[in-house]
Amino acid sequence: MSPRDNEYGEAPHPRVTDLLFGHAGAEAALLAAYRSGHVPHAFLIAGAKGIGKATLAYRMARFMLAHPNPAALEVEAATSLAVDPRHPAARRIAAQAHSGLLVLERTANEKGVLRQQIAVEDVRRTVAFFGATAGEGGWRIAIVDAVDELNRFGANALLKVLEEPPQRALLLLVSHSAARVPATLRSRCRILTLRPLAPTDVAAALAAAVQGSATDPHIAAAAAAADGSVARAVAFLDPDALALRQRALDMLDRLPALNAEALHALGDALAGTDPQPLAAFVDTVNAWLAQRLDRDHREIDRLARLAEAWERINQAARDAETYNLERKPLVFSAFNLLAEATRG
Repeated sequence: MSPRDNEYGEAPHPRVTDLLFGHAGAEAALLAAYRSGHVPHAFLIAGAKGIGKATLAYRMARFMLAHPNPAALEVEAATSLAVDPRHPAARRIAAQAHSGLLVLERTANEKGVLRQQIAVEDVRRTVAFFGATAGEGGWRIAIVDAVDELNRFGANALLKVLEEPPQRALLLLVSHSAARVPATLRSRCRILTLRPLAPTDVAAALAAAVQGSATDPHIAAAAAAADGSVARAVAFLDPDALALRQRALDMLDRLPALNAEALHALGDALAGTDPQPLAAFVDTVNAWLAQRLDRDHREIDRLARLAEAWERINQAARDAETYNLERKPLVFSAFNLLAEATRG
């Protein structure tokens, strides 16, 4: 199991997920590009966290490695990128054992702690990977999940591959915010933007992930609260996480006013080492911030303050998780930053 698997909660990892919900248009665009015989050397698949970007990337890689000839009859007849899970290519990808696929993601350090960024030495593996003789149909595909987690050195290392892409090579870059991807990388990719899922799609995907029913009241409630994200819906299957979300939303809606008693209570609810309450809190804040950034996009000063608050809150949350720091100070700090950003 990859260290990243825990980020997907109880849902199956995208490499073993054979269903895609709500992104038929994006899937059709990828299939058409491949069928044309002139597939771009890089796609930037962008959108909010947990809506299926990595699932779509793996789906594209699985299809191409299962059908390496874009002119084949089965490719011409295909209506989606679906591949039978029993296909040898699908089975090897699920087992992380396909020589034609390289996946770059955050890995654990020597202490077993998940790194905050994708290691530069891992990114440099792409040079050797794309420079090697291709096998298993001739395609070499790399998935970067997510490109947002590259530092400047990692981005530069990846840029070397994008500047001189080899034949029959494809990079699938997953991004939670295309605007934050360096322009040097973004300009060399075809951008495919995915929208948050409709609640019905979230419910269907969640039901499939946990082998339940979309009409189950718990699944329906989690889907309704998830803002189009299946990953967030998985977390909200926990009634405590759903209650914590509502408590945080009530406080966010009262900004810039702050209530010290409510802040203390929220900090107490996040206490301990369980990662789920912290993840639910950060997801709720990020979803709220995304809505405010979209609503206030014409107010440049406020936009800058909100963006800075977003960066500082998420960095503080990563530090709290990585170093097992007290969470109550994070709550106070986050709401003070947000109060300043929304004032005036």
